[in-house]
Amino acid sequence: MKKVGILFWDFLKIGAFTFGGGYAMIHLLERQFVARRKWMDRDEFLDMVAIAESTPGPVAVNSATYIGYKVDGIAGAISATCAVCIPSFVIIYLISLFFRQFMELKYVTYAFHGIQACVVYLILSAAVKLWKSMEKNWFHVCILTAVSIVMLVCSLWTVEISALYYIIVCGIIGIAVYGLSQMRHHMSKQKGEKEK
Repeated sequence: MKKVGILFWDFLKIGAFTFGGGYAMIHLLERQFVARRKWMDRDEFLDMVAIAESTPGPVAVNSATYIGYKVDGIAGAISATCAVCIPSFVIIYLISLFFRQFMELKYVTYAFHGIQACVVYLILSAAVKLWKSMEKNWFHVCILTAVSIVMLVCSLWTVEISALYYIIVCGIIGIAVYGLSQMRHHMSKQKGEKEK
């Protein structure tokens, strides 16, 4: 089976059985494409998650497009993106036809309560896996701690801040820290050359 077909089948399965959107999907993507298929390493996967989160559009679609393109070019990107969207489109279309009758079923309500608890687990599991595979340096620890504190304080005071602001601020801080480290490296290099 060609890679484009494998991508389609893998993303069709992931799209059909992932509840809770792109965040819940991250764990499945890592298991499938890093651990099982070995088409990406952990560092590239973390970069892909950052890109998928910080670019416009749903995380699931962005991830599928990125992985598909990396594995098999434009054909892979189209295949993976279509495959991840098909299950949601079909299910939502069918539900929309019978929405009122569908929501009146008690079993559906109970199923949604169970799925909600599972989604929390999937998101936490993805977060823990990403943290484990991330390089533990002072910068990552400081950013994670600061964002966690701000989110906790905002939650306690019921202040809503869009995740977009967290991403933009952390990106700017990352660029600033990189720029400072490059300047320091350049200055120490010049100082070493003068001492010679």
